[in-house]
Amino acid sequence: MKIRYFSDTDTALVGFSNLEVAETKEINENIYIDLDTSGNLVAMTIEHARKQAILPHLSYEQIEKKSPKAVQRTARSRR
Repeated sequence: MKIRYFSDTDTALVGFSNLEVAETKEINENIYIDLDTSGNLVAMTIEHARKQAILPHLSYEQIEKKSPKAVQRTARSRR
């Protein structure tokens, strides 16, 4: 994923893939999504981005699902 912010137009572009855009849909007057030929999300454009999002702060967190065995091992090691 790639996020680009254009300060001169106050526009944020969030890219999700490098696939070719087949269609752009307007979600509202400030948000547009680009889709590929299969309807998968390629990118999202946010106009007036400072009003729509908390800029310049960006946070990314990846959450891993733990297997039941891993949870059991952790619980046993605490005893």
